[in-house]
Amino acid sequence: MKKFKTESKKLLDLMINSIYTNREIFLRELISNASDAVDKLYFRSLTDESCTINRSDLAITVSYDEDARTVTVSDNGIGMTKDDLDKNLGTIAHSDSYEFKAQQAAADGEPASGKGLDDMTDVDIIGQFGVGFYSVFMVGKKVRVVSRAFGSDEAWAWESNGIDGYTVTAAERTEHGTDVIVYLKDDTSDERYGTFATEHGLTELIRRYSNYVRYPIQMEVTKRRELPLPDDASEDARPEYESYVELDTINSMIPIWKRKRSEVSDEEYNEFYKTDFHDFEAPLRTMSLHAEGTLTYDALMFVPSHAPWDMWSRDFKRGLALYSSGVLIMDKCEELVPEYFGFMRGVVDSADLTLNISRETLQHNGQLRAIGRRLEKKIKQELAKMRDDDREAYEGFFKEFGRTLKYGLYSSYGQARDVLADLLLFWSAKEQRMVTLAEYVEAAPEGQDAIFFASGDGRERLAKMPIVTTVLAKGHDVLLCDENVDEFCMMALGAYEVAPKVALADDASDDAEQSAPTMWPLKNVGSEDLGLTSEEEKKEAEEATASNSALFDAMRDALDGKVAKVVVSTRTTDAPVVLTTEGAVSLQMAEVLKHQPGNEQAPTAQVVMELNAKHPIFEVLKAAHEAGDADKVSSYTGILYDQAMLVEGLPIDDPLAFAQAISALMK
Repeated sequence: MKKFKTESKKLLDLMINSIYTNREIFLRELISNASDAVDKLYFRSLTDESCTINRSDLAITVSYDEDARTVTVSDNGIGMTKDDLDKNLGTIAHSDSYEFKAQQAAADGEPASGKGLDDMTDVDIIGQFGVGFYSVFMVGKKVRVVSRAFGSDEAWAWESNGIDGYTVTAAERTEHGTDVIVYLKDDTSDERYGTFATEHGLTELIRRYSNYVRYPIQMEVTKRRELPLPDDASEDARPEYESYVELDTINSMIPIWKRKRSEVSDEEYNEFYKTDFHDFEAPLRTMSLHAEGTLTYDALMFVPSHAPWDMWSRDFKRGLALYSSGVLIMDKCEELVPEYFGFMRGVVDSADLTLNISRETLQHNGQLRAIGRRLEKKIKQELAKMRDDDREAYEGFFKEFGRTLKYGLYSSYGQARDVLADLLLFWSAKEQRMVTLAEYVEAAPEGQDAIFFASGDGRERLAKMPIVTTVLAKGHDVLLCDENVDEFCMMALGAYEVAPKVALADDASDDAEQSAPTMWPLKNVGSEDLGLTSEEEKKEAEEATASNSALFDAMRDALDGKVAKVVVSTRTTDAPVVLTTEGAVSLQMAEVLKHQPGNEQAPTAQVVMELNAKHPIFEVLKAAHEAGDADKVSSYTGILYDQAMLVEGLPIDDPLAFAQAISALMK
């Protein structure tokens, strides 16, 4: 027995127990190695006239023996000599595939470590590290490799238990290629290794990890067929079936994402999406992208028709499936899509990715970030196109995923405004439809320079609020925001950048003057100053507030800290009182924050009680204060405050006290 040509026991133990985290990928590694061997033979047939190979004959075969507890992966590729077995399998971390690529690059006039090594387009070699083979020892107690090199009459067998060393002995094999026979470990209470030696277990793993290896992966599978009825069978005879075994191709081979968009029908895309992503509905949109250059990759992405049931749960994981040369690396690679596009489904396949030794993660996330930025741009373009060309479909999309886009703006502290701002939709109180921020600005009357919005619970209730009707009465639209995240989104956005307009010069020449972009601040109609009041109106309100300061101080004291101040309102409304706020925190935002975990330090709203000086109740309050009836002032103030809170759609502190106060008025 030969010893491994490194610090064998310690290093091999590291390979088996530390590099890989998922036992089932051993089959992926063996199939990838087999694919590389077939690739090498095919490449040789292109460069060596004496090597006559029919590409359609090249294949990989997987078989199993449930009783003997073995799994065998065979190929009819280039094969290995005795020296090859000793060098490639006897030396841990020696990669024959990497060496092959280096040789071909050198043959093309490139240094072994130069650009030619990575840019070989003639052949697509998967393995480069030379440790994938040793993953078999995670599931196998012994491995036997029988190989016959192309053009040789001899076959050799390499055998090892993965602990002490290995042997290389003469063997028999009828044709060139390699067989890897894995003798599975005994089952334990924690691990059922025997499931790998089953038809279902193997076909499942092949389709999961190696479905798009470009050579057929064949395996004998059990099928059922109906037997012909006997000639003398009665009319009500029941059909009988028999089971039979047939050699079948398990993998798809040609990834649908590598085909041009024009070559694939919508039905094919839809079927792929529903099958691979386990959805019962066809996707809303399909995006195909093929990039060449610094990074070459193929991407196929889908916008689902509906949000997954667990989208807002902690267990939901975003990301696209990541492949390298048709081999699955990660089920969901989060780096490929930002959180606000986390609803996207799809795949990305690139041979340019720098993988780590186990091919389970990547060495340089910069490559993923570069791909991710391009995908993000593509997603935005396609969503904007749907918004403009198929508004009904886009509004359906926004109903499902709009909250995700809004939360993306908030969670990024507004950094994603360039991507997301133009994709947002809000309900227009004036137009009674969903509009974009750009459409709001376009429809705004001359002289308006801000976007007004109201936040709360329910569009119908919001539309009737005095603070909303006041703005509408002045000819300005109000966006009605009825989701909890809306106001946080608006706060993070801060202002909307209006694209510059191009106006022709006065002389009607072809020269154009381009105005600078303008920023439209987003203003909550519940804030104290909206900039819609004339100086004369402001002065009149200030004088009325000053002349009634004693009354307002008494009202503020009666509310015991619930309001920061009481003033005369400048708003034109039929309501006796409205509640507004100073600062960034509105009443609705304060209510949301109050119900968040750890709300002890949640900021509170600085509430301003605005009285309508033209309302009869104002005169009643003045008369009560002048008569020295402090109890009446206090009672009426509490009723007005609670009434205003209810109009805002917010809970009041003591509903029973409010009901009793109303009942007292009715006596």
